[in-house]
Amino acid sequence: MLSARVTGAYRAVRARERVLTGTAVAAALALAVTGCSDGARATPRITTTVKQGVAPTPPQRGAYFGAWVSPDERTALPSGSPSPTKSAGADESSSSPASITALEGFERQLGRKLDIAQSYHGWKADFPDDADKAVLAGDRYLLLSWSAGDTKLILGGKFDDMVRQRARALKATRKPVFLRWQPDMDRAAAAKIHEPVDYVAAWKHLRLIFNEEKVDNVAWVWCPSAKGFPDGAPDYYPGDDEVDWVCADVYPGADYDYRDLSEVARKFLEWAKDHPRPVMIGEFGVPASFGSRRAEWLRNASQYLQEHPQVKAVAYYDSDEDATEPRDQSHRFSVSGDKKAVSALRELATTPFFNPRNLPVTPGS
Repeated sequence: MLSARVTGAYRAVRARERVLTGTAVAAALALAVTGCSDGARATPRITTTVKQGVAPTPPQRGAYFGAWVSPDERTALPSGSPSPTKSAGADESSSSPASITALEGFERQLGRKLDIAQSYHGWKADFPDDADKAVLAGDRYLLLSWSAGDTKLILGGKFDDMVRQRARALKATRKPVFLRWQPDMDRAAAAKIHEPVDYVAAWKHLRLIFNEEKVDNVAWVWCPSAKGFPDGAPDYYPGDDEVDWVCADVYPGADYDYRDLSEVARKFLEWAKDHPRPVMIGEFGVPASFGSRRAEWLRNASQYLQEHPQVKAVAYYDSDEDATEPRDQSHRFSVSGDKKAVSALRELATTPFFNPRNLPVTPGS
């Protein structure tokens, strides 16, 4: 499933789609990965091109837990106020002071601080914004999802100055940042992505600029849709030497009464075994349409992910903003108000596998 996060037109475009090396230091992380259950799979030797201690690197054991938390479901806006996540234009950002309030409320509900907090930005949006900086100041990794511009214009150099500004701004934070450029590119609008070869060339062009600016604190996350495997998504892969983390967005799909995460993620994880990179699940969510089985879905997802030690980060998509109308339960993923689903997600988030930094755990509120 695709997700339209960035505000305004960018959100709308992605919602429609859903309904339809440079100076980086090669640091081999010889992770002694062991299974967390009897069903644990063997995993390739995980390596990364990022600079250790500067950019985000995978934990030796387990996986970081993060989320995108929509302010729409978890903050009380004054009557008549526009939603901070949906009122801005295509080149603005999804984050706002309200998104930080929502994030902190989500953390209290789960009883722990997140390892990763996600934000979404349009192609021409300034970042990091104040909410991004608040995330970085709070001992969390920032997962910054950045929409693409026209890949051919990028290759022509039209946006080089803007890209350098963004690179310098991220470098200036001196904090580890995950950068996810154009997630779900395999299902994005052809008018801006064009062909896979154009996307790959544009990716390499952006990385070259970041390398020229000596941006060592950014890890590049390549993240198509899980549904794009085995055919389609791999055509957009820039290559192991250009990617720090491999990733997929994993959703059950609107055409199912019930479908486990394992059924959607399996082909992506099989593909990932041939690539010695840490795996991230950039977005996953259980739809409200699963009703009383939502908690079951989350517990099954937790068990399945723990059986794949190459998985080093997961991010829940706690939002209903993709629903096209009030009766659309297949695109509502927030667990707010669903006590059993909240309890199951809390179990996942506080399992040692998903708490590799051993952050304090308190009773959820």
